[in-house]
Amino acid sequence: MIPTKICGITNLSDAQAAAVHGASAIGFIFYEKSSRAISIEDAKFISRHLSNDISKVGVFVNHDKAFIEKAIRSASLNIIQLHGDETPGFCKQFEVPVLKALRIKDKASLSVMDQYNVAGFLLDTFSTKQYGGTGETFDWSLLNGKLETPIILSGGLNPDNILDAIDSVNPAAIDVNSGVEISPGKKDHQKINLLFKNLKNTNTSGFHFG
Repeated sequence: MIPTKICGITNLSDAQAAAVHGASAIGFIFYEKSSRAISIEDAKFISRHLSNDISKVGVFVNHDKAFIEKAIRSASLNIIQLHGDETPGFCKQFEVPVLKALRIKDKASLSVMDQYNVAGFLLDTFSTKQYGGTGETFDWSLLNGKLETPIILSGGLNPDNILDAIDSVNPAAIDVNSGVEISPGKKDHQKINLLFKNLKNTNTSGFHFG
């Protein structure tokens, strides 16, 4: 099965549901302005109650290095996802692998990829109003021939469109957030179950979230 991250986790019940159904990773969003924001302490509590088999990903938006390193230590993060305007140099400063999120508007949005030396790129839908979590897809055809570094596909993915997305992009991994929610920060466990049922026969890529 393709490596899959369930992002925007805010409580232990949702984290456990993701783990039970086969998620490779869960994502904690530390961006205070997000409707799915979580504190370092709450993320630490959830991480302590999960198996080491599931990776914990920290999502940050223009946070300083000290805050990110505190979250890595406290919440036992395996990998971090930098979702703001972080420079290539900033992304090189951490001991855990780094995913750089890019918000895709058009072909030019992909032009910065060559500047970054990271474990992978998470590609999400461009919005002037928010850093991710839009629930909207972008034009997947923009990615043709742009897969030298592992691509984690995000943005508007749900149980209904997930197989089409994988067929169109052939990503190394996928990231699902609002597509398996009842409301921001609260997951729909039936949708999580359906998502993984649909993913059951997809191929693994060899990518690991940390």
